[in-house]
Amino acid sequence: MEKFGKSQPVTRVEDSRFLTGQGRYMEDFAPGGALVAMFFRSPVAHGEILDLDIDAARTAPGVHLVLTLADLEAAGITVGMTGAAMPNRDGSKGASPERPMLARDRVRFVGEPVVAVIAETADQARDAIEMMGMDIRDLAVKTDVGPGGPVLHPEAPENRAFDWGMGDEAATEAAFAAAAQVVSLRVDDNRIIANSMEPRGCFAEMVEGRLHFSYGGQGVWGLKAQLSEKLGMAPEDLRVTTPDVGGGFGMKAFPYPEYFSVAHAARVLGRPVRWMSERTEAMLTDNHGRDLSSVAELAFDADLKITAYRVRTRCNLGAYNSHFGQAIQTQLFSRVLTGVYDIPSVWLQVEGYYTNTTQVDAYRGAGRPEAIYVLERAMDRAARELGVSGAELRRRNFIRPEAFPYKTPTGETYDVGAFDRLLTLAETGTAGFAARRAADAARGLLRGQGLCYYIESILGDPSEGARVVFNEDGTVDLLVGTQSNGQGHETVYAQFLSDQTGIPVERIRVVQGDSDRIAQGGGTGGSRSVTVQTHATLATVDRMVAAFMPYLAGKMGVEESDVTFDNETFRAPGSNLTPTLLEAAEMARADGRAELLTHEARATLPARSYPNGAHVAEIVIDPETGAAHLDRYQVWDDFGNLINPLLAEGQVHGGVAQGLGQALMEHVVHDDEGQLLTATFMDYALPRAADVPMIGFASVPVPSTANPMGMKGCGEAGTVGSLAAIANAVQDALWDRGVRQADMPFTPLRVWELLNAEPVMAE
Repeated sequence: MEKFGKSQPVTRVEDSRFLTGQGRYMEDFAPGGALVAMFFRSPVAHGEILDLDIDAARTAPGVHLVLTLADLEAAGITVGMTGAAMPNRDGSKGASPERPMLARDRVRFVGEPVVAVIAETADQARDAIEMMGMDIRDLAVKTDVGPGGPVLHPEAPENRAFDWGMGDEAATEAAFAAAAQVVSLRVDDNRIIANSMEPRGCFAEMVEGRLHFSYGGQGVWGLKAQLSEKLGMAPEDLRVTTPDVGGGFGMKAFPYPEYFSVAHAARVLGRPVRWMSERTEAMLTDNHGRDLSSVAELAFDADLKITAYRVRTRCNLGAYNSHFGQAIQTQLFSRVLTGVYDIPSVWLQVEGYYTNTTQVDAYRGAGRPEAIYVLERAMDRAARELGVSGAELRRRNFIRPEAFPYKTPTGETYDVGAFDRLLTLAETGTAGFAARRAADAARGLLRGQGLCYYIESILGDPSEGARVVFNEDGTVDLLVGTQSNGQGHETVYAQFLSDQTGIPVERIRVVQGDSDRIAQGGGTGGSRSVTVQTHATLATVDRMVAAFMPYLAGKMGVEESDVTFDNETFRAPGSNLTPTLLEAAEMARADGRAELLTHEARATLPARSYPNGAHVAEIVIDPETGAAHLDRYQVWDDFGNLINPLLAEGQVHGGVAQGLGQALMEHVVHDDEGQLLTATFMDYALPRAADVPMIGFASVPVPSTANPMGMKGCGEAGTVGSLAAIANAVQDALWDRGVRQADMPFTPLRVWELLNAEPVMAE
């Protein structure tokens, strides 16, 4: 059996409990009788707090505790949220203003928490909040992304958080000066809200002198470290758990201010305390995504080879720095933008600005979807202006297979790739387009086709741990350091362990999200989970097999070197004893060899892997109404070797649907006073089943050399490719009508206005 598994399309084992209402989500997991936490939040986007009247709330019926920032500080809590500061181009450090857990003396976005109330019931907590009074002096509001305007933080006089750059600016300038052709395009990437099915929530309780904190997140160890640091508690006095999670999307990977107030309240009161966000509350306070504007420029020689690429981006950070988002996303920006094409000179510049809006750091700032969107929109524009097909221009500039491993100008090394092979397959998906376009034109409709070739990099800690425990009832626990948010980890991890050991998959239980049961883990995010976690599982299997070898040699009456394991049974020449791992564990248990019943290992990937692929979209637009409908969608992906093709395809389908939502309908809107106008599902549109076409998917694996399984991550691939493919399709449909600048979201109103406005040339 190959080390990467049998690659069988196994259906998800967790679906039976999810679809029958047996899932245990945050509100199911909280203990009965827990007190309820709610938050008094800022009603304005920017203001100075002159007075806060909470006396009546403190004595309101059912209220047990009212917390302000002063109360947290008096309890010895470190009240500043951890935020990442980016370096500037000149080597100085970017701005790093304080983000307090509760407002100190100024509020900077609508929904910022000011006071926490803990009461017996939600109604009593709401009543107490209604009793509060806040005298606030309104300050001028800043919502535009750029320098100037009302100052949000003294540390950032021009509201600029950072001015980061990467690449060789001088060489890029020289390449542009010598270029035969230069193409430029302004690309706007609209702001979105993650809107997970289950909003954020948490509960905390004291158990035998220890704080147990549970929340719906994407990993327990990062938050455990934050709780330990901020609350001043020893790590051994903390246990962090995560139950089933109804969607994460990066948004739930971050620590949020509410968690610390809830944890502190449980310590003070000695009773369980729970908090569950309401939907509008979530829309106001969850970390938003995207919200950036870029100018991309491509320099070409006479043979249409790219000689240089230059991108200048302005991104919205919201009111404060994110926990770690901007640092990670700017790194990804550099990796992804130079990953598919053989570009000798690159300059990337990203400026981050503060505005009076909530945080923007869930896949924001300059990450994978954003980077690919900018690059592939620019490639599409270049093909049109240079008079060649999009496929041909891309093909001329691909990194050739013989050039791998290939080091980019920004220092990233790509191990393998067969981009031309996948693009050639994708071209088969364009067959019949001309006929379909003509038929639509005869009916007064516009049809466009869009291509995107993407590459991404798995992200996060390259190391992970796994533990295998043989239980008395004949089952096996596989303890992992990642956290499923709906991706199917319980199925794929059990399937992988079964493939490597022969343990029946129905005997394997995947255990996740408990800091007491596994000491360290990197959580889930950045498409890292399956690749990194299975690498750790392989290391654990190797250690487990090695541990059983000498024990079984004694049982078989042979030398240890004679014992072999064929991924299902142990064997040795001259012995008719052929135990499976389960049988070997039972033998060890009977002999009192407890050390053979638990095995664990940590492993570090030697390098990153780089999933890539081609997306082809076809859009149909009614010019009378501006309504755009995604009619056809096909994907050819190189995810390397797959454990479970069915789950991989499902991830792609979900990602494409997410990209479709942003491209055609999702859009966050604030008014000039910083009030969120899209704070309910009446105002913020999400795709429905009728909006999503059948999605064609083909796996074209080029096994990675960066891990022994030959895998590549796939969690975000659908979204990474779909934004540009759909946008390029819309641009194609509108091109002959004179539209030269089209930006998401392509709502009916926006498309109608584009069709009925004077043609606007791109910057």
